[in-house]
Amino acid sequence: MTSRTPRDSRLRLVRNRPMATARRPAVNRGSRPAPRPPEGTPPPSELARQARAGLTGAVAIAHWAAAEHGAPGALSDEAAARATEALGVSEREVRTDWDRARLIGLIEHHAGTTRPGWRLQAWDRDDSAVLRGWVALLDAWSLACPAPETAEPTAVAEVVEAVPQLLSLLQLSAGPVPISTLLDMLRQRVAELRTERCEVPQEVTDDREHTEGAGGTASADDAKDAEDAEDAATLEGLLDWALDALSSVGALTVREEPQGGPEGPEGAGSAADDAKGDRREAELTALGNWAVWVKLEQICVAAQSPAGNIEQHAADMLRGCAGLTPGPARAEYRAWLAARPVGSAVVELIDAARGDDALLRGLAFEALRVVGAPAEPNVRAVVDESCLRPYALLWLAEHEGADPDEALDALTREEATWLWVDTAAAISDHGESPLLVRHLESAVQGTVPALLAEVRAVGHPRTVQVLVALAAAHPDPALAKAVRRAAFQVHTGGA
Repeated sequence: MTSRTPRDSRLRLVRNRPMATARRPAVNRGSRPAPRPPEGTPPPSELARQARAGLTGAVAIAHWAAAEHGAPGALSDEAAARATEALGVSEREVRTDWDRARLIGLIEHHAGTTRPGWRLQAWDRDDSAVLRGWVALLDAWSLACPAPETAEPTAVAEVVEAVPQLLSLLQLSAGPVPISTLLDMLRQRVAELRTERCEVPQEVTDDREHTEGAGGTASADDAKDAEDAEDAATLEGLLDWALDALSSVGALTVREEPQGGPEGPEGAGSAADDAKGDRREAELTALGNWAVWVKLEQICVAAQSPAGNIEQHAADMLRGCAGLTPGPARAEYRAWLAARPVGSAVVELIDAARGDDALLRGLAFEALRVVGAPAEPNVRAVVDESCLRPYALLWLAEHEGADPDEALDALTREEATWLWVDTAAAISDHGESPLLVRHLESAVQGTVPALLAEVRAVGHPRTVQVLVALAAAHPDPALAKAVRRAAFQVHTGGA
């Protein structure tokens, strides 16, 4: 008679990849007819041609960096001077084009040097790659054209968060919009943001509480009027900055309103603009109109979801997407990202990844893959955080062109073991026992004793819970006993 307990505790090896990053087959849920772009929108080939025409400088600096065979990751003064001489443009243009090439993905930083990105190789033949690169630049407009150094950071953040609403107005208007109208909407949106944060001007409140008599009240009112006037001037200046930045990336144009002006109510508005001395109006370019329409479509699709993930904070949105297959989940990520500034969205996703829920950690980096190049600085900034390091290294490896199935080569054995434990924690919290048992087979170690030894050494905070859950789920009594012993040793601090 043979024992039902196998004596060989060697693991059956599968492809070197954790289950958290494995692609699940998408379920065919039926397809929605592809929406048609607004009438008059040029075909993708023409839009790509326009994008290429506006980014010739970025492409030129990317080819120059490729010819340098390992240009420095940061553009030094010496490198900028060489590029200026080689390309025949000013140093300011070189630095601007360098930043844009990075944001688009034409060049990538790796190990302190710069190398050509995959998008540069596909630039002349792949229209979709060109359009995705241009949309990445549009999403990062505030990085491509930084705010004035004298601007107050909170006010800048408010304007950046309000710009998507202004772009939506421009797209839905299907024509030029007076700058005064955009300024009014900007003021309304900023007031809404401050109300959501429950901001109360502390100085004015204190003045009103401590001043007595008519003279004191008048003084407080004067102070408030002066503060409102200063705030209005600040927003007006930042709107000009935003419009200049969006114009520089090719999303819109700003021009003087025709002298005749419209008749009727619009004419009354024009007369008011004349009185203020601002006769300018803004209009989306064909590229800008198409990009904003795509984002609005993504929002509309997500709004039809009963989960309502688009309105949630990052952590709640990720929880809502946990049960979706990869395709629908990516659609939800795109819609969620389209509804907010890319910078704040990336920060929110990384904050969600820092939490205690390992499942959200993996999903947050899946959403960051949808963000693409604009997320790279934030991802690099968290490489030294122990709980995020394996995920960040995998993200960067894939971003730099590595095949997802081979990206684990970027991790050390210790980092891969830490990721294995973190994935097991996600499965034990949200998955089923058979899935946890199958996850055992994805470990990089060849035997159970080797796996347990390295799991104990890696120091993951959920090690004990993972081992206890694995012991309870595994059908092999001998293996389960060994795992329980390891869990007890970790719990008691033993070897």
